[in-house]
Amino acid sequence: MRLDKPIGFMLLFWPCAWGFAVVSNRRPIDYDWLKYLILFFLGSVLMRSAGCVYNDIIDKKIDHKVLRTKFRQIASGKISVLQGWILIVFLCSLSLLILLQFNLNAIIFGLSSGLLITLYPFMKRITYWPQLFLGVVFNWGVILSYLVFNNQINLEIILIYISAIFWTLGYDTIYGLQDIFDDLKVGVKSTSIKFRNNIKEFLTVVYLLSFSLILIANILLTKEVDIYIILYLLPLSLLVYQIQTILINKNDKNLSLFKLNNYYGLSIFLIQIFIFNYA
Repeated sequence: MRLDKPIGFMLLFWPCAWGFAVVSNRRPIDYDWLKYLILFFLGSVLMRSAGCVYNDIIDKKIDHKVLRTKFRQIASGKISVLQGWILIVFLCSLSLLILLQFNLNAIIFGLSSGLLITLYPFMKRITYWPQLFLGVVFNWGVILSYLVFNNQINLEIILIYISAIFWTLGYDTIYGLQDIFDDLKVGVKSTSIKFRNNIKEFLTVVYLLSFSLILIANILLTKEVDIYIILYLLPLSLLVYQIQTILINKNDKNLSLFKLNNYYGLSIFLIQIFIFNYA
């Protein structure tokens, strides 16, 4: 379940929180807002945990051949595949109970991500862009959280969703650098492998697109550009730092850069809350 590595469920949660921040632009931060935010956090922990178990089942043979993953419980045989499936059913059942607390639009939209989640582990077998597919799946919560309080989506929330996709494409490419040499031997594909010779340029493009889109969306939501735009220099600096210091063969360094994205997600959320409600 990787509960000892909370960066995973936090990166799943922050896009959900961005959706809640957008909601707070038009309605007060009240009891329901806080309750649903907490439910989304719990759902992020549960679904990320279920996703890890499912991924370990599908990738059992691959994980056994990769140095970083060969000692995972299912790959090493410490936990059986059947036990893994039982755990998935349990985690997904709890997640479904949370989803059923929301309106019908949110429930339907939440359930619609099921097929995408199922397909994700197979993407690295057929395309060099599994990180892009992950971005589409992993940031579903941006729109889902918005639909909890609204009957339809708008341009701004779509821009934030696309921004989150590019953000995931960037940080998961950094994460994937840990395994590129083993992945090349096994035959697994990734953007980490595809762009390993020009990784800085690739990250510059995807992070610039991501940051620009969320900045545009938030400006559209506030209907003005004022001095508070300077607050965005903090999350921007976190992205720039990753680009400047990335190195292909420095796994510990790259893992630290990957984890910095937790603070990026948090900073965007806090800036949105401040500008939408208090500026």
